[in-house]
Amino acid sequence: MRTANAFLAREVIVVGRRRWNRRGAMVTDRYQHLTHVPDVDGLLALAAQRGYVIVGIDNLPGAVPLEGYRLPRAALLLFGQESVGLSPAARQACTAVCSIAQFGSTRSINAGVAAGIAMHSWIRAHGLR
Repeated sequence: MRTANAFLAREVIVVGRRRWNRRGAMVTDRYQHLTHVPDVDGLLALAAQRGYVIVGIDNLPGAVPLEGYRLPRAALLLFGQESVGLSPAARQACTAVCSIAQFGSTRSINAGVAAGIAMHSWIRAHGLR
């Protein structure tokens, strides 16, 4: 939520349970549009209705490097849970899945950091004109 606010994302969509940790948002949830959908099918319907192109961000085998991928202007960036990443259903919903280059020993970076990198990539492609 906080990262979405920093980059002025149109909205934050929470897939699944309505509960999420508001503490890390530091009250930015008051300024962001927040939408809940029950599952990936609900996300697909919402994306189709609003003209979004779903792009997953996860370091899965077969993911294309974000550094060389031009995110669509209408990108809906989809991040998985921090412990397990994107679910199989979420992966199938994506037009593409992009990975963020990492060089350390950890398997992944946290979702907030990944969101910041991905949103900045979108800004570089579309937002600085």
